[in-house]
Amino acid sequence: MKVLFDHSQPFLLAHGGLQIQIEETKRALEQIGVEIEFLRWWDAKQAGDIIHFFGRPWATNIDLAHRKNIRVVMSELLTGLGSRSRAAIALQRMIIGLTKKCAPSEFWVRMAWDAYARADAIVALTDWEAQLMRDVFRAPGDRVTVIPNGVTTEFLSRPGPATPRGKLLVCAATITERKRILETAQAAVRAGIPLRVLGKPYSEADPYAQQFFVLAKEHPAMIRYEGAIEDRWQLAQIYREARGFVLLSTKESLSLSALEAAACECPLLLSDLPWARTAFRDAVRYCPVTTSTDKTAAALRSFYDAAPGLKAPPKPRSWNEVAEQLKSLYLRVLTTR
Repeated sequence: MKVLFDHSQPFLLAHGGLQIQIEETKRALEQIGVEIEFLRWWDAKQAGDIIHFFGRPWATNIDLAHRKNIRVVMSELLTGLGSRSRAAIALQRMIIGLTKKCAPSEFWVRMAWDAYARADAIVALTDWEAQLMRDVFRAPGDRVTVIPNGVTTEFLSRPGPATPRGKLLVCAATITERKRILETAQAAVRAGIPLRVLGKPYSEADPYAQQFFVLAKEHPAMIRYEGAIEDRWQLAQIYREARGFVLLSTKESLSLSALEAAACECPLLLSDLPWARTAFRDAVRYCPVTTSTDKTAAALRSFYDAAPGLKAPPKPRSWNEVAEQLKSLYLRVLTTR
């Protein structure tokens, strides 16, 4: 069995969780004996049994793959849709239905909505996204499988005795508007809470990132910015020493950094969004998505004070466990006609 991984956005243009998901999934599958290659669009002689597309592939490409007896698995992150209100989701479902019914196919075919009906299997990260795939995009229920992301062994294994937790909250994410790093830092300053920020922007010249850099320089006692931490053992140790982990995004699918912090038994404060409620339920604290710095500061203060007494979140799966589930899915897809 050979699986070809495909994705539409080059890694060099935008780093982030999806890149990690693809790379770690590939590594873990290869460790259990599955042959994986990245699809070479220029190579007409490349062979494979399955194309696993990370995103939403063109429906025509799925049809072409089927003609060559290649099965297609798709994994799409419904980050934006999954973070909208139920009213907005219902409106989008209605718009999709009306567009497909009334507009020429040339108008809506580029949205690739039909990919959900034509793919042989669809992987969702959470039960919430699986529900959206079925309800909004009319994905056949028997083709949707929920397989959450995993974490590497560095976060799951403890190299020594338990480390006493310190005074710093930690936030690890790309410095961009969606992650609300600047707003989180502003609220931490307002609440008088020390915050350690790990991550980097897509571009150092980005105006949003520049505002955060200025704020961090103005409040060095409150905001400790260190850039991205590449060493996973070091990052795991930071999570184990932190008082708590904070991620107050406006949109999210299934945050890898939140899973990694949870693996290190770090208390979590997350935006009150469906992905978080689905993944962690009542095991973590929530902050409303708000533009009010005072409200966010109050939520940070409440979490900071409570963190030492909070129970650890549930342990996430390892990437090897994720790989075993995907391997079973691939085998099922190959034997189903």
